[in-house]
Amino acid sequence: MAKKKQAGRRVEGWKAKSWYKVYTPDVLGKVFIGDTIGNDAEGVVGRIMQTTLGEIINDYARQNVKMKFRIANIAGDSAYTEFVGHELTRDYMRSMIKRRTSRIDCHVPVMTKDGKMMELTVTCFTLTRANLSQVHALRGLITQKVLAAGTELDTNGLITGMLNGDISKELFKAVKLLFPVRRVEIIKSKIGVVKAA
Repeated sequence: MAKKKQAGRRVEGWKAKSWYKVYTPDVLGKVFIGDTIGNDAEGVVGRIMQTTLGEIINDYARQNVKMKFRIANIAGDSAYTEFVGHELTRDYMRSMIKRRTSRIDCHVPVMTKDGKMMELTVTCFTLTRANLSQVHALRGLITQKVLAAGTELDTNGLITGMLNGDISKELFKAVKLLFPVRRVEIIKSKIGVVKAA
């Protein structure tokens, strides 16, 4: 006859785990974004949390901005994160594309004033279709302006300017003098790892 398995063993595993309250970095006001569970603090550090900018700043209009954070350190039952990157939702991007216009994507790796590498993807939506030479000119100008912004700002300044739209506004002002554009958006960002030489 088979032996009966002992019941009640699984519950002990759950009881041993702890809940941690997760907060955004200082640059985003240390806002509570959710809970996570883990056996110990070391097991929670490095975990990626996702939310939207709308939930962080209580503005439904910014629900189209997806945010990623990595848990960097634990203090008691609180988990503090660092910014990993952001991305605009596909639905929002689809709504921006119109017929007989151009969408110009520009991937720019930026070194900030405090030595952090950030990879930004900037998209420019034009009012009319641009030809190849105009696309190259627009891409060159966007790259130049984003690199200049990176050297002037530290990581927190770049994150703030990116999320509140200040950098996009400045890019729009510069680009519209070159070609009629409808919108300029930083659609994606990612904190990169600086490779050792």
